[in-house]
Amino acid sequence: MNKNISIHDQQTNSGRPQPRGLYDPANEHDACGLGLVANINNTRSHSIIKNGLEILVNLTHRGAVGADPLMGDGAGMLVQTPHEFFVKACDFDLPEEGDYAVAMVFFPNDQILRDRCNTAMAAALKSENLSIIGSRKVPFDTKELSENVIATQPIIEQIFVAKPQGIDTDAFERKLLISRKVVANTIYKDIPEVDNDNGFYIVSFSARTIVYKGMFLAHQLGAFYPDLADETFTSAMAIIHQRFSTNTFPSWKLAHPYRMTAHNGEINTIRGNVNWMAARQASVASDLFGDDISKIWPISYEGQSDTACFDNALEFLVRGGYSLPHAAMMLIPEAWAGNPLMDDTRRAFYEYHAALMEPWDGPASMALSDGEQIVATLDRNGLRPARYFVTKDGLIVLASEAGTLNIPEEDIVEKWRLQPGKMLVINLKEGRIVADTEIKQTLAEKNPYSKWLARTQIVLEDLPDVPAESAKTFESLLDRQQAFGYTQEDIKILLTPMGSTGQEPIGSMGTDTPLSALSDRPKLLYSYFKQNFAQVTNPPIDPIREESVMSLVSFIGPRPNIFDLKGLSRVKRLEVRQPILTNEDLEKIRTIGDIADNQFCTTTLDITYSSEKGAAGMDNALSDLMKVAEARVREGHNIII
Repeated sequence: MNKNISIHDQQTNSGRPQPRGLYDPANEHDACGLGLVANINNTRSHSIIKNGLEILVNLTHRGAVGADPLMGDGAGMLVQTPHEFFVKACDFDLPEEGDYAVAMVFFPNDQILRDRCNTAMAAALKSENLSIIGSRKVPFDTKELSENVIATQPIIEQIFVAKPQGIDTDAFERKLLISRKVVANTIYKDIPEVDNDNGFYIVSFSARTIVYKGMFLAHQLGAFYPDLADETFTSAMAIIHQRFSTNTFPSWKLAHPYRMTAHNGEINTIRGNVNWMAARQASVASDLFGDDISKIWPISYEGQSDTACFDNALEFLVRGGYSLPHAAMMLIPEAWAGNPLMDDTRRAFYEYHAALMEPWDGPASMALSDGEQIVATLDRNGLRPARYFVTKDGLIVLASEAGTLNIPEEDIVEKWRLQPGKMLVINLKEGRIVADTEIKQTLAEKNPYSKWLARTQIVLEDLPDVPAESAKTFESLLDRQQAFGYTQEDIKILLTPMGSTGQEPIGSMGTDTPLSALSDRPKLLYSYFKQNFAQVTNPPIDPIREESVMSLVSFIGPRPNIFDLKGLSRVKRLEVRQPILTNEDLEKIRTIGDIADNQFCTTTLDITYSSEKGAAGMDNALSDLMKVAEARVREGHNIII
């Protein structure tokens, strides 16, 4: 089926809609077609570009088409910087390959705003000691685009920036990240008329890679950018993407790939991931970033998609000193907590990093690249397809399905698929494919993670038992059931069958009970909240039936420095296997400060207030509670009950 009705049928030419009523565009996700093609020996050619475009066209059915048959959700391609092409296309001299970077930039159409953005960008780059060599307006052809897409089209320019003397390419890439954030933060702050959706947006800024993308259908990408048809436009790899927004409004900047990432699926943990990335701001220090790390915040901007936020986090880790496969294993870990077959070395790796970084859980199929390595990986749920083959002449093709590139069967030497939690690494510098077991074992054995765990982690189950004082209850069973929100439905339909049969009763999805916020009956606090997930594409999953791929492990205590690459931290963290604590567990935590050498100090706060004050007294009670909590933290307590 080539024409899928996307929610963008209701979109106006202004790009993403504004929040309205119960709708918030921040809750959007997408599901798409993903592919990559690479010469394993790092041999650059224009045929890689042609193959990438062919794969993209053959994934057309995975993209979205609205009522307007020429309006798509987005398509794009990430390639190595085509030095030979830029030498020919630019009307100014370029340094040697690798001694300059290219910023691919979407500018606003308004001339005055565009001039202000250009001026601000030049000033911000100068403040970071980067000099602009020149700029190039990217040629384009709109004959195959819808008028609705043309109305939102930005002005596209390439800004060429020289590499400062005395630094290597990795340091240059780190400098480019810092400079890009300074530019974006400056423009979004000083030019409020420019939004970061269809206004100003830096698509990519690197000495190794460049991204060509837009709000296209698959076949429109190559037609829109004449650059991609030039025979001197060469690369050894191409990551392509065709977007299908299951419930998302498209825009030019939300097309994939991002600076290092192309993604098929959803990051269903995105809200927590973004919040935790912001929360660790106070605990992060890096020898590589130095004092410049403060310029990088925020890691993600408001209104970005789930993949854009993931890409920001990935780039942050890679520029901070992690290798691309290492960062991918931190962000998208395989199932380790419930896997009895995993060896202790690899388990220690994942358990140590679980305290550093929360998993970005999908379903997700990812293709990642820094221009020197390509990582293809599936998250531990494995609910997105990724099939690949390798040819005799060193070509590897991976895509959301088989048959995306027409290669004679006799030329294919290997066929397989990515499995849940598995990873495929194409090391272009070494000219080889690194298998899942090799790359993970190499990284797991690189440092003594078991020793680091023993030094920094306390497991709640290992703490000595402390007798819990039994709660004194004088109320009847009925009074207690009412106090804890039990209903006749809970008892008759849920609890009684569970007690008599030993299993949970089966029911259909959905509820016809009033929303707690609209009910005239008192409800428990948790009933006011609903799980946030992409219902369109996900099968039912829960931590009981899917124990092998799900983990309920939580951590309590100070957040460690994510860039402690040498394991120097002495900060202890308390590992809790699952989030429901018994009274005995609480007593263990309450007395944890009595155990030597753990830096934990627990305090208990009273959250009750006089019932005579009624509901009106809650505001003051909460304010007082926060003041007391803040005071206890300043006194040195780091666990509050």
